[in-house]
Amino acid sequence: MSIVFDEKSKVFSLITRNTEYQIKINEIGMALHTYYGKKVAGQDMSYLYRELDRGFSGNPYEYRNKRGVSADTLPQEYSTDGAGDYRVSALSVRLANGSGTADLRYRGHDIFSGRENPKGLPYVRAEGDKADTLKLTLEDKIAGLCVTLFYQVFEEKDIISRYTVIRNESGEAVSLNKAASVCVDFMEKDLDLIHFHGRHAFERQPERKRVGHEISRISSKRGTSSHHNNPFVILCDRNTDEWQGDSYGVMLMYSGEHAEEVEKDQAGTIRVVSGISDDHFSWKLGDGEEFVTPEAILAFSDKGLSELSFLFHRIIRENVCPKEFRDIKRPVLMNNWEGTYFDFDDDKIMEIADSAKKAGCEMLVLDDGWFGSRNDDHAGLGDWVVNRNKLVKGMDAIADHVESLGMKFGLWFEPEMVNEDSDLYRAHPDWALTDPDRKPVMGRDQLVLDMSREEVVDYLYESISAVLRSAKISYVKWDFNRSLSNVFSRGLPAERQGEVAHRFVLGSYSLMERLRDSFPDVMIEGCSGGGGRFDAGILFYSPQIWCSDNTEAINRLKIQKGTTYGYPISTIGSHVSASPNHQTGREVPLMTRAIIAMAGTFGYELDPRKLSADEKTMIREQIGTFNRYYDLIQRGKYLRLSDERDEEYYTSWGFVSDDKSEALLNLVVTDVRANPEVMYVRLRGLDPEAMYEVDNCISSSEKVTENDAGGKLDKIGQVFSGAALMNAGYAFDPMFGSYPAIQLHFRKK
Repeated sequence: MSIVFDEKSKVFSLITRNTEYQIKINEIGMALHTYYGKKVAGQDMSYLYRELDRGFSGNPYEYRNKRGVSADTLPQEYSTDGAGDYRVSALSVRLANGSGTADLRYRGHDIFSGRENPKGLPYVRAEGDKADTLKLTLEDKIAGLCVTLFYQVFEEKDIISRYTVIRNESGEAVSLNKAASVCVDFMEKDLDLIHFHGRHAFERQPERKRVGHEISRISSKRGTSSHHNNPFVILCDRNTDEWQGDSYGVMLMYSGEHAEEVEKDQAGTIRVVSGISDDHFSWKLGDGEEFVTPEAILAFSDKGLSELSFLFHRIIRENVCPKEFRDIKRPVLMNNWEGTYFDFDDDKIMEIADSAKKAGCEMLVLDDGWFGSRNDDHAGLGDWVVNRNKLVKGMDAIADHVESLGMKFGLWFEPEMVNEDSDLYRAHPDWALTDPDRKPVMGRDQLVLDMSREEVVDYLYESISAVLRSAKISYVKWDFNRSLSNVFSRGLPAERQGEVAHRFVLGSYSLMERLRDSFPDVMIEGCSGGGGRFDAGILFYSPQIWCSDNTEAINRLKIQKGTTYGYPISTIGSHVSASPNHQTGREVPLMTRAIIAMAGTFGYELDPRKLSADEKTMIREQIGTFNRYYDLIQRGKYLRLSDERDEEYYTSWGFVSDDKSEALLNLVVTDVRANPEVMYVRLRGLDPEAMYEVDNCISSSEKVTENDAGGKLDKIGQVFSGAALMNAGYAFDPMFGSYPAIQLHFRKK
């Protein structure tokens, strides 16, 4: 059993392969968080707390004559508001009598093998892994509140997940004003905070700063996890880099409004609280009712940021994403969006399918514009019926044609949205999130459907199911192209409007779950204007997410690298688009675009009919290369090999198989220079005693160096020791031209 309770010391130890997490119940029943880090052999780590009187930090009544003990300085396992802890809290309530105090004390616990799943929410699947659970129950007898903290320990994967269930036993309704999923206090640490900010078309950019005495809040008020602040943060020692140092990751499995709050208190303790944002949240909890928070994933590594990433990559790939798509090869797809936008008919789509097949693609995806009166982005959303004026032959004819070519067929949907100019809105204007008597804020000339209403979810399930049954459809691109505003539901009374934002997310999850159950062989790719809902909640239903609407390769280097800190390559939707790029106007060689897109699920976003014969040949070769290294890319360890200083000149990344038998090294020069420096890149994770041979090399440029006029790559056949490649690195000759790139494959001899 990976969970141990010492009856004498009242210490719970949650033990994974390399880590230990401790909770102590003190003499008055308070649950204290006393340690998280490398194993400490069961030592009671509460000795780290020193009883020092801090002015204006009051004491629990039981300690009224012991001023060195205060809720304001004790390391809390689940902090509450109103009972003397003035730091950011995990729980805030308003009781029936108007009181805002909650003071939780130990009631009991249960330890068992397996896990209980949070109802209606994503979670870390146990799958074939051994998972043990601690069910720690706290109570406030006066308030009539019972709070149960669930901890799932995945011992072999060095992962702990947490969620909370709050039950009202007061006999009267209470209001939850904040209900976080996780609270962790670090007593002995001076830490940096890394979070991932961005915007549409430039998501998940890492930002690192020292944790000061201000409260840092990373959050979304947009109804989704958002392009702007991802629900994943890292806390690390100040000297931690990719390959050494302590680091902690906290990832919320939630696709709605979230908040991660980090505070250093007066005594130097650092607290992180993560959960549903309280900006637009309140929840009326009737007597006997329960509220379940989203699950959060915790990981610790003492070997740097890359090792922390490996832990998250593995648990997401193997225990979060749907198992039906975990071990099967996903097809290389061609999406028509950037090739045609709304300007297509069935003949044009079939021609694109023919050209895509000749280029070697394995799936065709028909994007926006196939339904209702959808000829631009001003009409048709919500009317999930085939536009027979545009697709005269019907969706089944297109799907049959694609299938006859030996390809699979996919289709775009935007289920949660509606246009005013649609049959659905004309019939049910009350189904949209809008304020009474107020003109709504518009985004992309569309409104958002009220997913908190069961009848809306039922309509979407039936209409989308009818389309999926009508043709051979293997894939759904599920889009979400605006932020929420005017979040008001006509299905709830005034006092419950604070529940709408969360109920919206639950409704979306319910729809995804129902469609997954009915169509288990149809793969969903998440999307929200690209990466606006790139989170572990969506990945519970969808094994991959469109990483960004920005398909420009050089921009994608930063977007994809930032994404990999928490999310595995197998979840990152990445495509080759046309050049010059339609968003930046930049021209990038086709092979460079492909090498960058191979750091993802791989596909193409262009009109293949416009490709030259040479380009089609090159694409076939690119797809062959990707398929050859598919397992290495999708399941190997991803390596971030260049840092910010290197990336003023070049960006480099790699993959190493778990058995260390092969590696893939990639490099793109982003600032081509005259008389340049040699680029030395050190691989990681190889067998230092083994010899590795370069058995394949592809380059975006015929001319690799100024002296290589013949254009022949003589890299193949080179042999290096694993120790040399890791300790000294591979020496890249200077490369010239427009954004040159190179990819080397090493095979253990």
